[in-house]
Formats: sequence, structure tokens, C-alpha cells
Amino acid sequence: MSRRSLLFAGTAAGLTAMLLSPAAAADPVDAGALSGEIRPFRSEVPEAALADLRRRLATTRWPDGETVRDRSQGVQPERLKALVDEWQSSYDWRKAEAKLNAFPQFVTGIDGVDIHFIHVRSRHENALPLIMTHGWPGSVFELLDVIGPLTDPTAHGGVADDAFHLVIPSIPGFGFSGKPKETGWNPRRIAAAWDVLMKRLGYTSYVSQGGDWGAIISDALGRQAPEGLRGIHVNRVERATTFPPDAAQGLMSGAPAPDSLSPEQKVIFQEARDFLNNGFGYAAIMGTRPETIGYGLADSPVGLAAWLYDKIADWVFTRGDPEQALGKDAILDNITLYWLTNTGPSSGRIYWENVAAGAKLEPVKVPVAVTVFPGEVYRPPRQWLTKAYPQLVYYNVAAKGGHFAAWEEPDLFAEEVRAAFRTLRS
Repeated sequence: MSRRSLLFAGTAAGLTAMLLSPAAAADPVDAGALSGEIRPFRSEVPEAALADLRRRLATTRWPDGETVRDRSQGVQPERLKALVDEWQSSYDWRKAEAKLNAFPQFVTGIDGVDIHFIHVRSRHENALPLIMTHGWPGSVFELLDVIGPLTDPTAHGGVADDAFHLVIPSIPGFGFSGKPKETGWNPRRIAAAWDVLMKRLGYTSYVSQGGDWGAIISDALGRQAPEGLRGIHVNRVERATTFPPDAAQGLMSGAPAPDSLSPEQKVIFQEARDFLNNGFGYAAIMGTRPETIGYGLADSPVGLAAWLYDKIADWVFTRGDPEQALGKDAILDNITLYWLTNTGPSSGRIYWENVAAGAKLEPVKVPVAVTVFPGEVYRPPRQWLTKAYPQLVYYNVAAKGGHFAAWEEPDLFAEEVRAAFRTLRS
């Protein structure tokens, strides 16, 4: 096994020290991150890391049960215990690893940080280069099932003219990407790195897509409007400026929905306010104290699983039942990736960086496409988007799907991405 494989595959600091010599643990990644070279990558997690995970799961100290019969206090123990039971006894990381390794993966250093990415070129002539970004608490795993439909549409009910060359990076601090050792890695800086990545791969003209943090990064890229960026598509709108001014003021002050809103718009307003009041605590913690919560996420796989599972359960279309929407193995693939790379703490820092970077009020300067999935926590009508996105070229409300649209409904998601960028191909 290569030193690079070991370096990416280590879990907690003690296990990493056991697996790596001091020389192997120190300089190779830093040197590579500075070189700009594109290096092939495969996930090769040491068996010792998986044995350590199973040992930790077996010795979990569980908290007392909740005092309610619903999800209002968080993850319900019977659901988490069933997931952890499978994680310890029958879950097979090697299947997840093989699924990931079935795609060409690479690492390249940008601005001193190693960026891991999947790169699949379409066999179709005139395919459109697309960089697609995951979110939190997700990873590249949430996007794997759309690679085939987007790069080879003729094999998935589409036409060759809808093909994409696909680049799927791991956000710095997530998955197999490097962890920044300095502050400043906010969405704006990540977006600039994505432009460097696409041009380093030879794509002088491209589009960007994302949900959750991927939407925020695509939005930042659209504000920067680097040469060659044709447009962006988001399946999660993350802009305060998409609310009418009186509604935005009401959200912040806790006032009721203004009378200027229609009944349908008042429902959207109320859902957004409920999320800010009752579902935004995770972001407040990571936006102010990512290191504090990080100690528990680094040391306890069950603590990490509960932290991630809670929001996955909140945001799937089948509210509270992610197993139905995604399946246990898919959920565990994602959680295990966070554990094995010890990125529970580092992934949370993007919230802190985003707060430190301040509000982003200027409009996006390139064409924008938006798909609203019905299970999203915020579902803005088209007329609310024109200030933030003056070049709104596509808007559609999908029939099904939630926050993790590509993960939950890969075929429908692929159809939306094709439609979103169709007018930007010429």
C-alpha cells in the first residue's frame, strides 16, 4: 500500500501514528499540495482502521432514552441503535470502497490544499464540462448515482446532446480532500479553487452545479464570474436576498408573515422561519464552536453517526425516515467515510468560515438555473429569485425529492440538470 493511501485512510491520531512512520505522516501531502500535479487516487483503507471502528462501536456508552415519543429531542435511540447494530455486525465498507474506486479519482494541490476529485469524461462528442459539488452532511457518495446518467445519457433515457464531462470534488476538509491548516477557506475561496481545477483539467468553458454547500459554492462562483463559466444550477437556494424585504425582516425579527404575501407564500415563509427557529441549531454550533463539537465527532463513531443522521433524517423527502429514502447501506457509506477520514470536525469549519466571511448580497453575474424539490426546507417561488439571479434562465418545481436530490432521486435529478443547462450549450 502506498504512503498516500495510508495517509488518507487513517482514522484517529493514535491509529494514524501506528500505521505511519513520522516521515510518511509529515511531508508527502504538503509537498504534493504545493506542486499542482494531478495524481491518481484510490481509497485503500487499512483493515486495522475498520477493526478499530468495530471495537469502538462494541464499547459504546449509550445515553439515556429521550423523554418524548417523537423526534423533537433529536435522534431516537431505537433507530440509531438499529443502524449501529448493522454498522458493527454486517456492514461492508469494502463494497462502498469498490463503488468509489470504480470511477477515476485524482488529487491535486490548489492553494496549498490537496483536492480530491472524481473525473469522468463522456464518450459523447461536444459534452459540456460540469463541476458538481456535494454538501454537508453529505459527500461525493451522494452524487455517484448520477454520474452514469449525466456522462452517458443515451444509456439512461437521454440524448447525446445532453452529455457532460463530470468533475466531482470533495470540499476541503471533507472526505479525501486535505484539511486546511489556516483560516480563510470560505465558499468564495473554494469557488476560486474550483475554477483553477477546471482550467487545470483543460476545461476553458464549463458550468457548475450544487445543493447545500455545493449551491453556496456555485453561487460564489457565479458572483465571481470567472472567464469561461457559462452558468450555474442550484437545487437549494441559500440567499437571504431571495426573500421580499418585508419577509426577510420578519424572519430576523420573529414577526408574523407580512400581509403582502399570498397564502402560498405565507406557508413558505412559515416553513423557513420554523427551520431557523427549530432546525438550525447544528449550524449555529458549527458556525461558532466547530472545534468544541469536533472532539466528540473525532472520538466517538456513534456520536458522529448521530450528528450526521439527525440532519439526513430531517431533510430527506420521507421526513424522519432516511432508510426508506436512501437505504441503510448508503447512509453508512457516507458516515463511514467521515469516520475513516476523521472529517467530522474539519467539515464543520466551513460553517465558521462562512460566518466569518460575512453576508453575500451582490447578485450572481452569470445565467442561473434553479430546481426546487418539494422536500426542501425552503422552496422560493420564481418571482422571489430575480434580485439575486437577474439572469434566471430556468426554474422548475420537481414532483418529488428532498434536500439530497441526487442521492434520493438520481434519475429525476439528472433530468433536471440536463434541462437546466440545455440553453447554455451553444
